[in-house]
Amino acid sequence: MQEPARSPDGSEQCPQGRELMASSTGSTLCMSSSRSESVWTSSTPRSRWDIYRKPLVVVAVGVAIFLFGVVITSLACFLEEHKKVYKMSGPAFLSLGLMLLVCGLVWIPIIRKKQKQRQKSQFLQSLKSFFFNR
Repeated sequence: MQEPARSPDGSEQCPQGRELMASSTGSTLCMSSSRSESVWTSSTPRSRWDIYRKPLVVVAVGVAIFLFGVVITSLACFLEEHKKVYKMSGPAFLSLGLMLLVCGLVWIPIIRKKQKQRQKSQFLQSLKSFFFNR
């Protein structure tokens, strides 16, 4: 029987069918021969907060920057001193905030679609293993 691969210093092991890959930092990573299998993903279900945290943070930051741009732009209308600065920086913050807001809002349906595809894939894999492993 073949022994599982070990890291160069002998401290880490990888399951069969995987090979060790040393990085420049000295750490090792188990690489699978399968393209679809990831070492870092686990089969445990993640909570909704774990799934949607990043897009929600991007949306929240985008809204905050957009509102800051609205305030800066409106200051250009009401205040006379530093009017040029307000007129230049206000629209920049408006566009940056709007860009982040739209990116976050588009990211959410993409994640939902990926979740559905992953569920279908897991279901088909279980059917395949049921019929072919008899």
